[in-house]
Amino acid sequence: MHTHHFIVGLVLMLAIPASVAKETVGWVEEVRVYPGDIVLKAKIDSGAKTSSLHCDCARAVKRKGGKWVAFTITNYKGEKIQLEKRLERIAKIKRHFGEAQERFVIKLGVCLGSTYKETEVNLIDRGGLNYQMLIGRSFLKDSHVIDPSVTFTREPDCKQAIAP
Repeated sequence: MHTHHFIVGLVLMLAIPASVAKETVGWVEEVRVYPGDIVLKAKIDSGAKTSSLHCDCARAVKRKGGKWVAFTITNYKGEKIQLEKRLERIAKIKRHFGEAQERFVIKLGVCLGSTYKETEVNLIDRGGLNYQMLIGRSFLKDSHVIDPSVTFTREPDCKQAIAP
C-alpha cells in the first residue's frame, strides 16, 4: 500500500513541470528603453495591466503607412530623446476618480534586469510623479516577481536588446 502511494506521488511530481525561474525585482528599478537607449526610473506596478511612460508633447502624426505618435522622453538626468512610433491603438484608461482618459499606445523595447521584451506602453504626462515609467503586469508576467522591500536591485543589462 505504501509503495503504491509513493509511485503515485512520484508520477505526479514528474508530470508537473518545474517552474521557470523568474527574475526578482524591487518595487522601483531602472529600465532601459529602445529605441533611444535611455535609462529611466520605473515603478514596478502589479496593479496596472499595461506599462505607462511619461512623455512631453505626444501628438499624432501621419506617416506613410498609417498613424504615428511623435513624443519626447526626458529622464531623471535631464537627457532627452525624440521618438516617433507607430500608433498601435488608443486606450481608454479608467482613473481612480471614475473618469475615463484616452491615451496613445505604442510598442517599445524595454529592458528590466536581464529581461528584454517588446511591450505595449501607453503615453501619459506623468510630470508630477517621481518615476518616468510604470511597468505593468503584461510585461512582468511569466518573467518577474516583485520584492516590495527593495529598490534598484539591478542595472538594466539585456544582451538581446537591439537599438535601431
